[in-house]
Amino acid sequence: MTDPWVALEPGADPAERERVVRQAHETFTAAGTVVRPVRSVVAESWRRSARARVSPEGSGAAVELTDGDLGAYRAEHPLARVMPLFRELMGTFAMDGEHLLAVCDGQGRLLWVEGHAVARRRADRMNFVPGARWAESAVGTNAPGTAVALDRPVQVFATEHFMRRVQPWTCAAAPVHDPRTGRLLGAVDITGGNGLAHPHSLAFVQAVARAAESQLALLAPSARARGGVELSVLGRDEALLVAGGRKVRLSRRHSEIVVLLARHPEGLSGDELLHALYEDESVPQVTLRAEMARLRRALGAELLRSRPYRLAEPVQCDVDTVERRLAVGAVAAAAAAYAGPLLPQSRAPALVRLRRRLADQLRAALVGHNDPDLLADWVHTPWGEEDLVAWRALAALRPTPGTLARLRELDAELAVTGRSAVQSY
Repeated sequence: MTDPWVALEPGADPAERERVVRQAHETFTAAGTVVRPVRSVVAESWRRSARARVSPEGSGAAVELTDGDLGAYRAEHPLARVMPLFRELMGTFAMDGEHLLAVCDGQGRLLWVEGHAVARRRADRMNFVPGARWAESAVGTNAPGTAVALDRPVQVFATEHFMRRVQPWTCAAAPVHDPRTGRLLGAVDITGGNGLAHPHSLAFVQAVARAAESQLALLAPSARARGGVELSVLGRDEALLVAGGRKVRLSRRHSEIVVLLARHPEGLSGDELLHALYEDESVPQVTLRAEMARLRRALGAELLRSRPYRLAEPVQCDVDTVERRLAVGAVAAAAAAYAGPLLPQSRAPALVRLRRRLADQLRAALVGHNDPDLLADWVHTPWGEEDLVAWRALAALRPTPGTLARLRELDAELAVTGRSAVQSY
């Protein structure tokens, strides 16, 4: 299996695959041992399901939301705003293929289940219905539940499902995030027969999820509309600030000051700013006051306040976006928002620490996420191309000749120079 996230590659025999995985499932439920050819993502999910005391003989999911409660919850849920998009992109596909379109929240509760009438009647018998909780911890391995558990797209084929009652089905699901905060909102899923066990099905739901996130970004009010300030500092030496309809490109020193003030909405004293900005502790206050006077002219007196120095409006910074997404475990979304190191040429002590901490947190999350595609994206960027830790993680997951060759080069350089294996940012 060249892609561990794809359930059945083109040319494989679905009946034979179903048979051997069924045997492996029986071995696991009897002895707790996973045998080949079960995919690692499925094996790990089976183990989590067993630890959650899910019964393989279970009859289906419990319905937690009904009637008025379900209707009110759906109406207020952020994914309600993109249901027309889901129906437009997936409705015909579901009807023509006798499949189901399903959307769940971040806890695995199904909010909408739509599609072919015959498929819906069959799904009703195992409570694959709106309001039912299909979290992995409740019903075991299944695409929507496992997608929100892992926060990544996943495909589950037939006998890979933990509950035997669900094994006649095949499904593919992808998580959907709030594009502003990175918070996991839920997942979009396509469920049907074994014809869905194809790489195209997984790619399809991934594309639909990305389209939904793009639509949510367009529908969400910007920081400008909310009366705030937008600040972009990742991957650039001079910050771009947008406030009140104006775009201001700041000098490097002014960029550093605005980042610090954005991180400290309560304000900073002159001494605190001096300590954060200058390695040389002998820099006089008059130097800082001159910089602040120039910054006030650039931003406007209504935006920059003093005693203490602070910004008068809330700031939405791209650094905050990455941090929020990492905090909720949205690793792919965090990586997508990371346009590069924070003010990479800055030598201000506080900015150097923040830049290194953000990059280290993101790289650690990528390594821990065990997604070779995300790691490959990272090591092929200017800031990740010499990241030995990331290259080692990628080689462990995808030991291609090119990856192994690059790892040998970096190991040799490390031996010669004595550099740390962790990239400095």
